Amino acid sequence: MPTHLCLYNSLSRRVEPLVATDPRRVTFYSCGPTVYDDAHIGNFRSFLAADVLRRWLESPWCTLAGEVPQPVGREVLHVMNITDVGHMTDDEGADGAGEDKMAAAGRRIAEAKKAGTLPSGVDIDATDPYAVAEFYTARFVDDACMLGFKVALDERQSPGFMPRATQYVPAMVLVIERLVQSGHAYFVGREGARVVYFRVKSFPAYGRLSGNVLDRLREGQGGRISANNQAGKEHPADFLLWKEDPRHIMKWNSPWGEGYPGWHIECTAMAAWRVWLREASLWKAPAGADWSAAWQPLLDRQQEGGAALIDLHSGGEDNAFPHHECEIAQSCCAFNTRPEQGTFASCWFHVRHLFVEGAKMSKRTGNFFTARDLFARGVEPGALRLELIRAHYRVNANFTLQGLDDCARMVERWRRVLEAKGVMGTPGRAQAAEVLRMEFTDAMNDDLNVARAIGAINTWLAGVAEPTTDDQRVLKVIDGVLGVLSVPRLVGASTELAVYAPGTKPNPEVEAKLQARKTARAAKDFAASDKLRDELGALGYVIKDVASGRVEVSRKG
Repeated sequence: MPTHLCLYNSLSRRVEPLVATDPRRVTFYSCGPTVYDDAHIGNFRSFLAADVLRRWLESPWCTLAGEVPQPVGREVLHVMNITDVGHMTDDEGADGAGEDKMAAAGRRIAEAKKAGTLPSGVDIDATDPYAVAEFYTARFVDDACMLGFKVALDERQSPGFMPRATQYVPAMVLVIERLVQSGHAYFVGREGARVVYFRVKSFPAYGRLSGNVLDRLREGQGGRISANNQAGKEHPADFLLWKEDPRHIMKWNSPWGEGYPGWHIECTAMAAWRVWLREASLWKAPAGADWSAAWQPLLDRQQEGGAALIDLHSGGEDNAFPHHECEIAQSCCAFNTRPEQGTFASCWFHVRHLFVEGAKMSKRTGNFFTARDLFARGVEPGALRLELIRAHYRVNANFTLQGLDDCARMVERWRRVLEAKGVMGTPGRAQAAEVLRMEFTDAMNDDLNVARAIGAINTWLAGVAEPTTDDQRVLKVIDGVLGVLSVPRLVGASTELAVYAPGTKPNPEVEAKLQARKTARAAKDFAASDKLRDELGALGYVIKDVASGRVEVSRKG
């Protein structure tokens, strides 16, 4: 088993030791959400895998190749962007076609407003794209904090760890200018309709991450490139950096006219400014009229040869092409003295898709869940987090409601160990705790094998009759990595008759049936009692008799 952290690097296509520029201060950039709707659980699977990786890097049990073990964890500078620019619904393509995402979001909000289905107390101008973006950003940060996502907790405590793309458009313009001046980009079209493209032939390494090398990217292949958008392009795979469009819902000034940036360029600008430069004085986005001078430090720095700008870059597997492929090309050409040797990040960490009950998520089929959907049903954040992280990040995970229930029970078993009054340990229990530490460490160092780590925890737990202080100490360190016991716990309502699961509110009809059932049971009329249970089930409720004499009430599913 590895004695230090080894990860699958999507760029090299092999599991290899993670090598950081500074092993005591790892730099980490994650592609975040586009805030035109609530994030679904598939999004959160990718984000939480990155969070577990960050937590493991911070753990005192984690060591990197060539590093002397330390009694305390290392610092991880983790930044995740918020895409609040109104990009297009077909951003997966090279030309950014389709409908403006913020316009689509505004239309949905206007419809919800008209239908009276907006959350209580929300008053939002659906025609203001900045207000729409901030509405969904706040909801995302709330959900992420509920799930213990550390970069969101950092952001809430000290804003800046989740930079907004709209604040960095001036930086994007400067990077594009540099690419144009160095011959890596060019602009075409008449005034009023100019477009700036990245010249992919200027970067021979294009395609190394995804395997989509230039001779495979002919016009129309894979649905990525539209024949309608090829006029003026030097190569079909040349991708959008800037589009002049004064009609666009969100627009900024540039040397190529009023318009908006392409999707890919935002991560280059934000990762370079927030993660690569790293100086505290440059942490916040410059403001003011002379923004060009304020952003100049971004252009004063170059990376020798092909050295990586950052240590880690994460995202979902669907980000690998074209988004991350394009990020590598434009970042290396903007900041490396030998772009063709560059990789932008030392290690590329990609997370596979999430299925729900064995099928792709779809609103049409009714298996589409957001985190807040599940919280509203009474699902504990710790259980949801465990369900989303427990499968290996490099396999397609299958989210199931049964699995969610299993995770809820697992979390409660672990929690009871920490909440018990710990007794003094014995040499045998101390040895068992040390075995768990070693097995957990081996599993996490082995390409973040959370599934095997959880198996080690549960095997160890079977031998814990009365938790000792040694047991509690080792479990606290483990939860610092998995993060399932430290997240908020939902609190349910209660009445004289029932205890309602978190997210389930007392209902007069339910209370009436519970009272009738209690009367029937007292009269030993069990047929009537069973009938009332079935009626509650038909209303979507599950009931369970508990020792207190009351009934636990939860929603089905």
